[in-house]
Order: sequence, then structure tokens, then C-alpha cells
Amino acid sequence: MTSIETLKRLYKSYTKKYVKKIMIAVALSACIAASTSAIAYLLDPAIKKIFIEHDATLMIVIPIFIVLAFATKGASLYFARIIMIGVAEDVKKDVQSDMMRSLIKADTQLIDSKHSGKFIANVTNDVAMITNLISTAILNLFKDSLTLIGLLSVMFYQNWRLALIAMIMIPCASFAAKNLGRRIAKVSTQAMIEVGDFSSYLIELFQNHRIIKIFQREEYENKRVNAKLDIIKEKGKKIQEIFVRAAPIMETLTGIMIAILIYASGKLIISGELDIANFFSFLAAMMLAYQPVRSLATLNIAIHQGLAASKRILPTVDNEPKIKENTEDLDLKISKGNIVFSNINFKYDNKEESILSSVNLDITGGKMTSLVGHSGAGKTTILNLIPRFYDPISGDINIDGQSIYKSKISSLRKNISLVSQDTTLFDDTIKKNIMYANPEATHEDMENAAKLSYADEFINKLPDKYETIIGENGLRLSGGEKQRLSIARAIIKKSPIILLDEATSSLDAEVESKIQEALTYLTQNKTTIVIAHRLSTILKSDKIYVIDKGIVMGYGTHDELMLKSKIYKNFYDKQIKKH
Repeated sequence: MTSIETLKRLYKSYTKKYVKKIMIAVALSACIAASTSAIAYLLDPAIKKIFIEHDATLMIVIPIFIVLAFATKGASLYFARIIMIGVAEDVKKDVQSDMMRSLIKADTQLIDSKHSGKFIANVTNDVAMITNLISTAILNLFKDSLTLIGLLSVMFYQNWRLALIAMIMIPCASFAAKNLGRRIAKVSTQAMIEVGDFSSYLIELFQNHRIIKIFQREEYENKRVNAKLDIIKEKGKKIQEIFVRAAPIMETLTGIMIAILIYASGKLIISGELDIANFFSFLAAMMLAYQPVRSLATLNIAIHQGLAASKRILPTVDNEPKIKENTEDLDLKISKGNIVFSNINFKYDNKEESILSSVNLDITGGKMTSLVGHSGAGKTTILNLIPRFYDPISGDINIDGQSIYKSKISSLRKNISLVSQDTTLFDDTIKKNIMYANPEATHEDMENAAKLSYADEFINKLPDKYETIIGENGLRLSGGEKQRLSIARAIIKKSPIILLDEATSSLDAEVESKIQEALTYLTQNKTTIVIAHRLSTILKSDKIYVIDKGIVMGYGTHDELMLKSKIYKNFYDKQIKKH
């Protein structure tokens, strides 16, 4: 996307709706320009009438006009900035809202492909640059352009020859700013990448705080933090150094211009072609023009930063999920809950090797089916294909004879509940975490789900009971307590299909026993697909599939697999028989 296309896109999507407010700010910019020009112009009659002709009346009138001009400029600048700050904050909210909406709707594969810290950097730092582009750049563009035009008019009115000499400064400043702008855009992009990496690192640092302490890696992490901060510091210094390069360039250009003008003016005054009052008015206009010329020169840098940030953000905003509802899709109607995988092949976008190869499964409705295999065999991928977190390269999955790829995603997912070993909870109350799966449920439904999952045992011991805030991802709860809340959440949803991914792993025997009882209730007469490394939890499954390197190596009951599957028998001998 080119810079012009990016600007058009920002206007069409985000600033067009605020055009009326922007036009008011532009009108106020015209007032700023007029009052600034008036200040420069008033020096001509002030010197001529007051200091030369000693006009007593104008000695009072001209200062009053100068005060009014400054007051008008100040008030106009204040209200223009207030309006543009409001517009910028509105646009900031709109961009962040669009980006978050896109990320929430995005395919799981996209979210998994990039660390969350980098998305956070996009939503915060990059959006701030776009906000600066709108709040500062747009206002300054109009304010300083109009002011410069007004002051140039005063300068031409006083002496067109001197005005032409002064105008040489504008293209020189623009050329310098253009080069600085390109460099700062490049460095800003590099800096944002580093900030994204640092945000990713911070998230991992907080998540692994206990690991750092137990392995006594505080000093190592301090060195890592300082190394990353040094990189960000250097990038930040580089950006600021490029910014300040504009100052000596502008100061030098201004000095050259003043020197040339004093020389040219001196010759004109000596020859009688220029009046002293005209000269001071011209000089005032030129000195006042210094600020808008400098501002317009550095404006190019802010525009490049904002455009670079936009180019990083807009692809995410524009991202269309591949897995989405189609108008011709039908509602999925579940009767028995039979699930059939037909020749499913799958691989991740960023990997060449296949994860699943010609997988065929026949999962009986209302029964428990288990998937057994080494880590990385493809079991979790199979589970993720059922609610369409991912889509296969080829093949079909049917539920009660209906292809899930021709069914509405909403109707598919409302019939599925997931309980995994990585229990995900929100930093909210216990009540809201349970009811997250079914906001329409009653308080009684919620309490009943907690009882059936044995979660009420610990909830009722808490000071605020169901209104207890549990912390980031349930930080204030034990592993077993979090798992019971996860099961309560699945119970309250009342789904006919249950997916269990290592739901009882790494729990002590007493807690596991209670969770198994809760899972027994949850899965009763439900189509249940279970992944478990511990065979003791799935020996009574109605059907067990043995998966190895993405291929179905065998299936049957426990007794059948003990006779016909060497892989399964090896699992059993290692886990159970030896005990």
C-alpha cells in the first residue's frame, strides 16, 4: 500500500465522519493566520505613525489592535487544538476498536502465528502515532500553511523583491525535511518491532515469575531486560537525533536568510527604494514565518511516522478470517451427535510437514471416544478441527450427516464445550467466569453447575463467595479449583458434544477423583472426545483411537487394542502394568 493509498484509506475509514469538526478547526486556523499576519502588518503603521509622526491617537489604537490580534490568535489556537484532540481521540478509539474486532474474529492460526505482545504494541504504540498524525499533523498543516500564506502576503505587500529572496528558504527546508522524514520512518518501524518484542518478553516474564525464582535466574533476566532496553533506547535516541537535526538546519537557513535580507534591505533603504517602517514590518513577518516554516518542515517526519504505523496496523484491521459464516450455510441440527472424519489432511500454514494424513474417525453419539498417542501425534489438532478453530487442507467432518463446513459456525460452536489442561479464566468474579459460557443462565443454574463440578466446596469458603475476583487467569486459585470452574462453565452451557483435552493432567489423586466425578456428570449421554496421556482415565471408553504421527494406527475397545495394537499395548505396559 502506497503512502497516498494509506492516507486515502485513513480518510475514508476514520476521518471522513469528523470532517465538520475538522473544518471548524481549519476555520480557526484561518483566524490564527489572519491575526498573525495582522501583528506583522501593524508594525508598519506603528513605526510610521507613532515613532516617526508622533500620532497620539494611534499610539492608543494600534497597541489595542495588537492585543486583540494576539488574543484572537491565542483563543483560536486553543479551540482548534481542543477540537483536533477530540477528533484524534475519537479516531484512536475507532482504530483500536476495529483492530480488536478484527483480532477477536481472526482465525486461531493468525493469533497463534504472532506473539500477543506484538499485537499489544500495535494497539498501543502504533495507534498513538496515527493519533499524533491526525491531532498534530492535520491541524499544523492547515494552521501553518495558512499562516505562512498570510505572512508571505504581508512580505510581498511590503517589498516583493525581499519576499522572493525569503521564499528560497521554503524549498530548502522542505528538501531537508523530506530526507529526514524517510529516515525517521525507517527507524520508527525498527523501533516498533523492538517494542513489540519487548512487550512479548514482558508478558512471558510475568507469566513465568515463579520459574525465574525457583531456578534463580533473576540476574540472567535482569541482563536480558537491560539488553532489550538498550536496543529500544538506541532506537529512541536515533529517532530523537533525527528530529533534532531539523533544528540546526532551520537555524542555519534562517541565519543565512536574515543576513541576505539585511544586506539587500540595507541597499534598498540607502537607495531610498525601501522605507524603514516597511522594512521592520517585513522583518517581523519573516521572523514570524520562521515558526510555520519549521513546523511544516518537521511535519513531514510526523506524517512518515503515522503512515509507517498505519501500514503496520491496517493489514490487521483489514484481515478477513478464512473461517467465517457464509450466507448459504445451514443451522447444524444435532440429534444423536455422531461425528465422522473422512480423509482429513491438515498442516499449519507456517510448516511444510503434514500434521494429519488421511484421518478417518467414526465417533458414536452419546458415547465416549478417546484419542491415544505420543505428544505431537496430532490428537489436539483433531480436537481443534471439530469446532473449526482450524480447517483441514482436504477432507470432510460430518455431524449427524451434516458437513460442518456447510453449517453455520455459530450453530456448530454452541453445541460444543471444551475443557482442557490449560484452563483459561478471566480476571473477573467466579460468577461471571462460570456464566461466560451462558450469559442467559439464571443464578440458580450457575450455583447448580458449581455444585455438580464440586466447585462450591471452595467457593463457599471464600469471603465474597461467587463475587470473588480470581485474578489474572485465576491466579488466586489452585490448579484443581480452576479446573472445577472450567467444568462448571461447560456444565452450564449444556452442550451435546464435549471435548476433553488432558482435563485431569497434573492433579493430585484426591482432586482428580472429584474432577473425574464432575466429568462423569458432564459427559453423561454426551458425545465425548477425550485426550489423555494417562490410560487409567480412558480404559472404559466405548472406543479408543491410536494416533501416531498424524495417522490412525488402530481403534477399538481397550481389550481389543491390547490384542491387535502394539503401540497401545506398549503404552499400557509402560503406564499401568509396571505398577
